[in-house]
Formats: sequence, structure tokens, C-alpha cells
Amino acid sequence: MLNWIFNKKERVHLDLSRIGIDIHSHLIPGIDDGVQTISEAVSMLREMQSLGYSHIVTTPHIMWDCYKNTPENILTGLQDIRKACEDEGLTIHIDAAAEYFIDEHFNELLNSSAPLLTLPGKRLLIELPYSTPLMNTPETLFSIIAKGYQPVLAHPERYTYFFSDPSIYKRLADGGCELQVNILSLSGYYGANIANMAKWLLKNDLITFLGTDAHRIQHVDMIQKLNSDNWILTYPFQNEKLINI
Repeated sequence: MLNWIFNKKERVHLDLSRIGIDIHSHLIPGIDDGVQTISEAVSMLREMQSLGYSHIVTTPHIMWDCYKNTPENILTGLQDIRKACEDEGLTIHIDAAAEYFIDEHFNELLNSSAPLLTLPGKRLLIELPYSTPLMNTPETLFSIIAKGYQPVLAHPERYTYFFSDPSIYKRLADGGCELQVNILSLSGYYGANIANMAKWLLKNDLITFLGTDAHRIQHVDMIQKLNSDNWILTYPFQNEKLINI
């Protein structure tokens, strides 16, 4: 887990170069609610490189009611981005996985022989509904683990239905699910309640990964400003699990 240190004003330096990798973003043009052009993707990656990131694993949505993405179209888009970044002289390394929404289609994929797009270490980035909790979340996580994957829950601080009983987060972590908080959640971008929960999760050592969840250039601009303003928190040591993902 990440051991984060807050000072009294919670305005200390965030050194993203010590993390190096971002495991959650939407940088393949035109296939989900993320970037829509190659030029925007390249601009975002240029700025992320300047922030200190050396490795990006971009994660388009696979949400069958909205974004019917497949490994084929995701990896084709990845090659287009790699070529554009190479042409621009960027050195940041770019891979692709996916952010899987837990729905019927995901369960079909999990129980089929279809390849799933994973983060390093066979980590599977998953997303829950925002409005209504799934009745079988623990069973779904168990199924993911039983299939040989490590589940990583995207932005747990944004599932407000968990707020009435925050102990659910510890139960998820104890059950083998890693948790990834969004940087912008800490700034209040999604609202004060979500910011407070993100900080609570960090202070209680329940977060393994810090991600950008960048969908557009404005998100990266905001992270750049937070970083230059010494706004959020410090990363005082190298977490071996994170560095070696």
C-alpha cells in the first residue's frame, strides 16, 4: 500500500516522477469518452512526460451499453498513438489495457477464452456503477481472482453509496482487490465529499495506486497546476510494489 504523509495544511509536494507509471487514462482517440484526436493524445502525453511519467498504460472503457471496444480496436489505436509520439520525439513508453465495467458482457468475457487486456502483473482494471451498488461485488472479485487476475478497482472514492459504511473498502482490500484513487479527486474536482473520502482512504493505507484518469488535456493541465503549486501530498519513498509493476 502507499504510505502517504499529510502536513497540517495538506499542501506539500507531489513528486510524480517517483511514481513513474500511470495505470488509468483514456488516450486512444475516438473510442470512448476520452480524447477524440491523435493530436490531443500527443499533447497530453507530452505534458505527462514533462510531469515525470515514463510509462503510461492507457485504459479505454469496455462498457457494452456504450463503448463496444475490443482488444483489436484498442491495440490498433495504441499503434497509431505510438507512431505519432515517435514522430514527435517523445520518449514516454505507452501500453494499453482496458477499464472493464462490471456488466453482463464482462462476465461473459471473464468466463470465455477471449483475451482480456491487463495492466502489468495480470492486473485487471475494473469499474463499478456510480449510482447503484452491485449486489454481487464480492463474488465478482472472487471470480476475477479465481481466473488468475489481480483486480484493481478504479476510483473507489467516487462510489458514494459506499460512504455510509466505509468499512467496505477494507473488506474489498482484504479480499484481494487493489484500489486506485484519482489524483483530481484529492483536489475537489469531483466534489468535497469525494475529496474527503479519497483522503480518508489514503490516510487509512487502503490505496495502492494513484492514477490520472485523464480524459482530456484539461485534466492533465489541472494536475500540472497542482504539481507546480505544491498542492496535494508527498510521496516520500519508493514503493517497490508500485515501482516494479
